[in-house]
Amino acid sequence: GTVSAPPSGGGTDRALGLGASWHLEDACALVPVVLGTGPKPHGPLFREAYGASGHCPLLSDGDVLCLPGSIVSAPGPVLVPTRLQTELVLRCYQETDCDLCVRVAIHLAVHGHWEEPKDEDKFGRAADPELEEPRNAFLQAQVVLSFQAYPTARCVLLEVQVPAALVQPGQSVGSVVFDCFEAALGAEVRIWSYTQPRYQKELNFTQQLPDCKGLEVRDSIQSCWALPWLNVSADGDDVYLVLDVSEEQRFGLSLYWNQIQGPTKPWWHRNLTGPQTITLNHTDLFPCLCIQVWPLEPDSVRTSVCPFREDPRAHRNLWRAARLQLLPPRGWRLDAPCSLLAEATLCWQAPGGGPCQSLVPPLYQANVTVNKTLELPLLNAHPNLCVQVSSWEKLQLQECLWADSLRALKDDLLLVETRGLQDNRSLCALEPSGCTPLLSKASTRAARLGEQLLQDLQSGQCLQLWEDELRALWACPMDKYVHQRWALVWLACLLLASVLFLLFLFRKDHVKGWLRLLKEDLRAGAAATARAALLLYSAEDSGFERLVGALASALCQLPLQVTVDLWSRRELSAQGPLAWFHAQRRQTLQEGGVVVLLFSPGAVALCHEWLQDAASASASASAPHGPHDAFAASLSCVLPDFLQGRAPGRYVGAYFDGLLHSGAVPALFRSVPVFSLPSQLPDFLGTLQGPGAPGPGRLGERAKQVSRALQPTLDQLLQALGDPGGPGGGTRDGT
Repeated sequence: GTVSAPPSGGGTDRALGLGASWHLEDACALVPVVLGTGPKPHGPLFREAYGASGHCPLLSDGDVLCLPGSIVSAPGPVLVPTRLQTELVLRCYQETDCDLCVRVAIHLAVHGHWEEPKDEDKFGRAADPELEEPRNAFLQAQVVLSFQAYPTARCVLLEVQVPAALVQPGQSVGSVVFDCFEAALGAEVRIWSYTQPRYQKELNFTQQLPDCKGLEVRDSIQSCWALPWLNVSADGDDVYLVLDVSEEQRFGLSLYWNQIQGPTKPWWHRNLTGPQTITLNHTDLFPCLCIQVWPLEPDSVRTSVCPFREDPRAHRNLWRAARLQLLPPRGWRLDAPCSLLAEATLCWQAPGGGPCQSLVPPLYQANVTVNKTLELPLLNAHPNLCVQVSSWEKLQLQECLWADSLRALKDDLLLVETRGLQDNRSLCALEPSGCTPLLSKASTRAARLGEQLLQDLQSGQCLQLWEDELRALWACPMDKYVHQRWALVWLACLLLASVLFLLFLFRKDHVKGWLRLLKEDLRAGAAATARAALLLYSAEDSGFERLVGALASALCQLPLQVTVDLWSRRELSAQGPLAWFHAQRRQTLQEGGVVVLLFSPGAVALCHEWLQDAASASASASAPHGPHDAFAASLSCVLPDFLQGRAPGRYVGAYFDGLLHSGAVPALFRSVPVFSLPSQLPDFLGTLQGPGAPGPGRLGERAKQVSRALQPTLDQLLQALGDPGGPGGGTRDGT
């Protein structure tokens, strides 16, 4: 039969060329099939609809409370809906003024059986013909059809009758067509069908209606005329969204993640005007990234398109963004922006590396649910248990329990127990080569320790991880067997050490000679790589001392052994400046080192005093000279070396840029190299390190390192000297 809902205001219906039909094979699964035309009524119900025997009136439209109620037992044969089909049609008021409409066909069948009369009842029925009346009556059903498409919802009640004599239990009796439900373009439609009272689970499915972009008859729908048209193009790593609209048209554009499991997640939204080109990077693409566009008008139609569902780049990005977590004590979760077509398996990871071996316990492999915590089917957790997620037989993600909550991998052996009839069971050990039966003659660790492992299992030393009626998994510790093996190794090491000690006692004279040569080589190498340097300076003020300290610290980072009185104040006070300098100078020169004279205005003034009046200066060498005691004491030993020509190779001079110019250094001291710091640092460092100095490239890097350490302190000192009222104010060049 056909039940029509007349269009408001009149009009006609015509089917669309892309009619979509949905078949419900059972109460749990929906199987969509695309047909060229919509469903057509057939069967006894169709024939009777145009005769006088069967009819299908519309009892109520919109006033029915859609509550399925509980399932009740059928008192006998009843009519129940078995399958739903839909067809998209246009309800047109004029040629170019149409609305989208959904025509629904409900296929019905007989459910239940006639009760067979007992022997004593058969005789009574033959005597009383009125008892045969149920066989000649009509099967009647009240069918509820619920239709929901935001923002509207409708619920209709149909009464269906069919002669009971024309049908058999389980037979399909035909279909009822409701014509039709109006729906918005691009809407998600949900349809339910059941009887009152309800004898089985209700039929239901969800259908996504096409929008203007998917309709070939969009010219007949006025709401599609002002719709912005969207094209997607790619150029290298960029993807362009091109919207072709008029200059003044205002429209909304939204990018969102359309997730099957859960609500949509908006990502980007803009209100725009006129033609636009939006650029996306290839890293922004995901299979569930959809684009929705609509004119900024009241109740406007929105068009959605998801163009990246088959894009390989989008699928690669999805797996890069996916995260697999194992949650204590036995939970796991797969987080991803989109739904994933993937399989999850439980596996065992041995500590020696290698692939993770799949295990029997199921993780509901088909359709992994994302963004939801799931439970591992385990009795006990173990650090070697891992979860793998694969797609198209390619491993994508793996996470093990030890990485999150438990300790590191254990050297345990996994036993797989298989249970048969009459309490028969077999055990095998999971190894890289496969599952090795215990007590076998294979040359594997499990086969060699088969009897011991059986004893461990029987004594309760193994941990049960999982079991069902036919199988079980056990983790048996192998620590004690590993300790026995290492005990033999340690015994062999001790024996070898004893033999070496005896050889050492027999040949100790040769060993002593070898150690002596080794010690001399080490000393020679240390001297070659770390030359000694003694820094002498005039302690004029705290700023200059900080500058000398910065230079000494930077030189220590090179292969140089630096000595400066700043770091030996206690020894200097105990021995006196003269004795301390004599001792340090003698040690430095004996080790092949060099004495560095750091000239400053104060040091130059002291040198001039010694050169002008050597006798009085010599007499006052042991007398105190204020802050210049150490440098004044050193001049009594330094000047004779320069006057007698022993200074070259032993002494090096240096001064700091901005504090002194080269002409201020006394002529006597120019018999040795004198460098300006930090401008001549490479030559200065090369002279300090002597023959063992590195090449120009390496020397330049070391000079930059020393300059970076020296320059801030030098700048602070120059700034202080430039401020007459500041500390340390005075002349820079000593002239």
